[in-house]
Amino acid sequence: MKKLLASIDSDTFIYDFLLAFGTPKATIARLQSGKINLGEVDGELVWKKKLLYRQVAVGTNLLELIQELRSDVGLKKSQPRFVMVTDLVGLLAVDLQTEDTLDCAVADLDKHFDFFLPFAGIEKAQYLCENPADVKAAEKMAKLYDQINLDNQFSAEEEVHQLNVFLSRLLFCYFAEDTGIFEDKLFTAAITSNTKADASDTQEYLQDLFLILNTDDGSRNNEKQYLHKFPYVNGGLFREVYPIPVLTVKSRNLILECGQLDWSAINPDIFGSMIQAVVTTDKRGGLGMHYTSVPNIMKVINPLFLDELEEEYQKAKGNVKQLNALIQRIANIKIFDPACGSGNFLIIAYKKLRELEIQILNDLTALKGNKGSGTLDFVSFNSLISLNNFFGIEIDDFAHEIARLSLWLAEHQMNQAFRKEFGHSRPALPLKDSGKIIHANACRVDWEEVCPKEEGDEIYILGNPPYLGYSLQDKSQKDDMELVFGKTKSFKVLDYISCWFYKGTQYISGVNVKLALVSTNSICQGEQTFALWSKILKSDLEIDFAHQSFKWGNNAKGKAAVICIIVGLRNKSNKAKYLFKDDKRFLAVNINPYLVDGSTIYVERRNTPISNLQQIIRGTGFSDNGNLLLSDLDKQLVLDKYPFAQEVIKKVVGSYELINKVNRWCLWFDDCNVENYKTVVFFGDRIQNVEDFRKKSKKSSTNIASNMPHKATENRFNPESSIVIPRVSSERREYIPIDIMDPNTVILDSAQAIYNPKIYLIGVLTSKMHMVWMKTTAGRLKNDYRYSSALSYNTFPFPKISKEKEKELEECAYQILETRERYPEKTLAQLYDPDKMPDDLREAHRLNDLAVESCYRAKPFDSDEERLEHLFKLYEKMIAAEKKK
Repeated sequence: MKKLLASIDSDTFIYDFLLAFGTPKATIARLQSGKINLGEVDGELVWKKKLLYRQVAVGTNLLELIQELRSDVGLKKSQPRFVMVTDLVGLLAVDLQTEDTLDCAVADLDKHFDFFLPFAGIEKAQYLCENPADVKAAEKMAKLYDQINLDNQFSAEEEVHQLNVFLSRLLFCYFAEDTGIFEDKLFTAAITSNTKADASDTQEYLQDLFLILNTDDGSRNNEKQYLHKFPYVNGGLFREVYPIPVLTVKSRNLILECGQLDWSAINPDIFGSMIQAVVTTDKRGGLGMHYTSVPNIMKVINPLFLDELEEEYQKAKGNVKQLNALIQRIANIKIFDPACGSGNFLIIAYKKLRELEIQILNDLTALKGNKGSGTLDFVSFNSLISLNNFFGIEIDDFAHEIARLSLWLAEHQMNQAFRKEFGHSRPALPLKDSGKIIHANACRVDWEEVCPKEEGDEIYILGNPPYLGYSLQDKSQKDDMELVFGKTKSFKVLDYISCWFYKGTQYISGVNVKLALVSTNSICQGEQTFALWSKILKSDLEIDFAHQSFKWGNNAKGKAAVICIIVGLRNKSNKAKYLFKDDKRFLAVNINPYLVDGSTIYVERRNTPISNLQQIIRGTGFSDNGNLLLSDLDKQLVLDKYPFAQEVIKKVVGSYELINKVNRWCLWFDDCNVENYKTVVFFGDRIQNVEDFRKKSKKSSTNIASNMPHKATENRFNPESSIVIPRVSSERREYIPIDIMDPNTVILDSAQAIYNPKIYLIGVLTSKMHMVWMKTTAGRLKNDYRYSSALSYNTFPFPKISKEKEKELEECAYQILETRERYPEKTLAQLYDPDKMPDDLREAHRLNDLAVESCYRAKPFDSDEERLEHLFKLYEKMIAAEKKK
């Protein structure tokens, strides 16, 4: 693209442009010759189903031109994906499939390369934008909650629950007065005019109002007639009588400010945002609740079912029979979220299906009257999509209630849209059924009892269940894990969300059901991969689609942002499979458990390297309660008093010491000198403390080691130089900081060591190739990488290389080490901070990366995904070769 823009030729610009996106030269030749160019105007190229291009003189109104071309009847004949016009100074384009538009200078075209990616066969995934009204409303409600909580200082769980119910009732009233359920602004106006500015009677007024909203017209008495303008709501929202919290001038003003918002513009999933904004921090963290924004929900819904329905709709246009069949199909679809929270996924799925139904009905309306149309009777017709086809399980009682209410509000919104199109819809009040949402623990109920599978059903399971690594699970959650997975120990390495994947697998097997769940990426990394996916994919299931790792943000107060994946599962099928990366869609032959396009294989633990690499050893473990270890100051004080002790002091290095340039030392006795040192009080006390500590240990091997308290419990010291690799390293770093140590250094068990190493290994281990493998195969300690010799080093596929290649990599390794030495004041943590990494060190690593990649193939890799795919193929070959031996 840069080459094209550096020297623009007006005669060949569009052909050079298409070449930049990989269009075959033979196709370009046919376009230039006119064989497949349908254009009839000078400067025009019309490539059927691809492009309508018009090049004009400078000064032409490009906007008017592109609008004219879009309205041209000839456009329907050629059906181009893109319309593009330019005077070679400015350029306008529209993607007719997505309705995306581009207006830029030709000189800046390279900055908008991604707009035209479909020319290269890469689709741009389309998602909804955030609704600013949702964000504003969530923030306002959170402020109101904070103020009420400050004025009342709730602490008991029941008090917090009552506050949440109070806020949900306010939300309903705001929504009702802006969407025609109540008279326009009735609720806000009533509080303004019927309560005092000092808020002294606001509490009593709202108590009376909520009672009226739960009383039908025939049961209301003649008292407080001023409240009778409010209609009967029913539906259970106002059934329970809870005390209204104390309201102050500030909280009353915030209630009125919230009422000034336009709640008709709010998505019902705002209730999910409110949930996260108001529940206590402990409760939110414990339940793993994360409010899910609409664009993120669409990452699940689109590839799970909506894209297919949209494609079917496009094919059915103009065909009454097919359109009617599609409406019936949509009406019969069941949506099931077994961890539904406040209903975000169910709400958006419902709305998208209703919107598609309206589109189809509009088409049928237009076709009505045609011969043999067979269209539906719109006079009495209402939407066929029922909330009874929406199912959910939620463990939190309030979220469960909010999910039911939110679904009803979504139905009301869509009924309004239906009325706008067709002139009628179902009545707003009283409230009717709002989905089959049950309050239960999804790990302990039979999903089929919640969402029954019946012959001919088309069911989609979706959601964002709680994640929770095993160490973060409480006893009840660990009990859930054991209940789902049985007595096998393998589940003890799994995240809590694995329960939903495993139960979902059992539910969908052999029937017309698909599943897609959001998860942290940890279930597709390290030990969890085999432990979980070998149980799931051994049946007739396969991964349908997957979003590789991305940051899962949301628009809730105190929003969560974690690294997530989305995995879709289905029964084996010949239909296409897709991988999503950075919102771009790629066709895949097979998606394996590491979410890579490749064979379904598992990287299993090994005791020896699969490649021709030297043995790696875990460092030395002391189990001494710190008695054999010394700080710099400790060491100096000891040597000042006992100079002869120099012989028993060695430097120690573990992950922390290496990365942060911290000096630590140890007392290293042997059987010959220890008796002499025991006679010195300082050393004798230290040794005795070690013995006492080890005797109290619950670990039998540590108890046994109390017989030799002057020694390390796990002595792996080797008096040779070594490469040191930290066992834990920050996920932010592009490279794990490794280093080389002199022969007299004891490597601690928080690190791994390669003794008497070949220096070129530094280049291999600190390369992008090794990093991408490590990220995929290693486990995690919280969010940090936990380097595993058995899973990351011993499994790393590295080809056999020549002595010349070893020399080249050795030079790269020395260049990295020498570059670091230019910054003696900086720690490795500072040098490898991605925001502060020195340019010359980054360049040294870039050159090293190229050198390492050249060991695999001549052409450098373009992405980590490409690197990983290559590594998995090589790993598969190496495993196969081993089995033949």
